[in-house]
Amino acid sequence: MLRTRPPFRADHVGSLLRSAALKDARAKCVQGEISAAALTQIEDREIKTLIARQEAIGLKSVTDGEYRRESWQTDFLRALPGIETLLGDRKLKFQGGAQPKQWVSRVKEKLGAFSGHPQIAHWKFVADHTRQTPKVTIPSPSALHFRQGRAAVPEAIYPDMEAFYRDLGALYAEVVRAFADAGCRYLQLDEVNLAYLCDPTLREHVRARGDDPDTLLLTYARMINAAIADIPTDMTITMHLCRGNFRSNFVASGGYEPVAEILFETINVHGYFMEYDSERAGGFEPLRLLPKDKTVVLGLVTSKTGQLESKDAIKRRIGEAAKFAPLDQLALSPQCGFASTDEGNVLAEDEQWAKLRMIVEIADELWGNA
Repeated sequence: MLRTRPPFRADHVGSLLRSAALKDARAKCVQGEISAAALTQIEDREIKTLIARQEAIGLKSVTDGEYRRESWQTDFLRALPGIETLLGDRKLKFQGGAQPKQWVSRVKEKLGAFSGHPQIAHWKFVADHTRQTPKVTIPSPSALHFRQGRAAVPEAIYPDMEAFYRDLGALYAEVVRAFADAGCRYLQLDEVNLAYLCDPTLREHVRARGDDPDTLLLTYARMINAAIADIPTDMTITMHLCRGNFRSNFVASGGYEPVAEILFETINVHGYFMEYDSERAGGFEPLRLLPKDKTVVLGLVTSKTGQLESKDAIKRRIGEAAKFAPLDQLALSPQCGFASTDEGNVLAEDEQWAKLRMIVEIADELWGNA
């Protein structure tokens, strides 16, 4: 059955490999060879091309590929009131050696009233240049806390952590409402930390610093619900769950069972983009808890390698998932974005587009997406 409201049968997480022209322009801007205004003009041009490419292969949701960002999370967080980012020591490391820049986000003062965010204008640019549904992705509120824990929230500013969680949820609610007021009707929260809480090693990491992982799960759920409590009835909020994505490396492993009940029954999003491209994500059994009014977008096509999957193999996997959740409540996407940071994953642009095109074709064949 055709879906007219997101998430769509064939969808994608959001970030796309940066073009060579964009990478070159950004490097020149950093070196002072071109101005910020000149970089913006090049970003505009490259994003228009990117939008047209997404439309041409049949995607119903369109993003700017996060072309204006260095990172899926850092640029967004540093533009919020009361938050700063600086180079520091990342507490969680990627498997495989390659590590992103050591940006650390933390509270520098009481979280104040929201007065605007540059990524709202970025979303508007997409909306003005696409015939499809423009989608925006932002990090979930937990992104400010999970990696550093209490170290991200100085006790002198927030003696009471509950006050911090309350203020952060309220700040996010203002952000989400601002996107809605600008016309956004498809917003995705990138939530890696609930997936990290599926990993026994990371759960021990949380305990060692003095947090209880199950209590933290409920805390994050409350913040997410606070963030999306004031949306229009025609706005769709989805959540992307990921175990880490940098240069095709990962952080965490573990099936969804430890978080499934809270994920599906407590958090009030409309759909879930769930990583399912490898054994590290576990089985489909947690989908048995999916409520009847929600959708799971199965991330069965990996964004970490360029090898194109077999259509038949993907269809078989969808059939396996449909044993636990109705086929009509399922959709298909890549397991993650192709470039959570501007370095991008280890594959070519042609390989990226081949994967996205195949997703559209499979959705058409299974659900009549065209």
